[in-house]
Amino acid sequence: MPCSNMIIFYLLVFTAFFTLRVLITARAETYTVGDTDGWTLFTESSNWTKGKQFHVGDVLIFQYNEGLHNVVQVNATAYEHCIKDPNLKSFASGNDSLVLKETGQVQFICTITDHCEHGQKLRINVVK
Repeated sequence: MPCSNMIIFYLLVFTAFFTLRVLITARAETYTVGDTDGWTLFTESSNWTKGKQFHVGDVLIFQYNEGLHNVVQVNATAYEHCIKDPNLKSFASGNDSLVLKETGQVQFICTITDHCEHGQKLRINVVK
């Protein structure tokens, strides 16, 4: 009986430690797209994404001048060719916070005039 109690105790300690470790490492990060420049025309998004790893639960904040830009989530084809419609989601507040909810590639473009064609677009890969 004492041996089985000791085993249960160690299993509980291990489970608590493992759960705590998962909770600590599973914290969501918040990223401001473009850092201090924000979501602007001619921002080189591939430079901005270097060294970053995006996870489900992370938050992207798009900051820009309302009315001058927008944020539109699109599929891969629309991203490559700057196709504005149809789109998956559209935002235009100038301070949009988007939670990454799924793994895989996620693409965003600005659909104001020719902003996408001039490079105002972002593609990231989201992992667990």
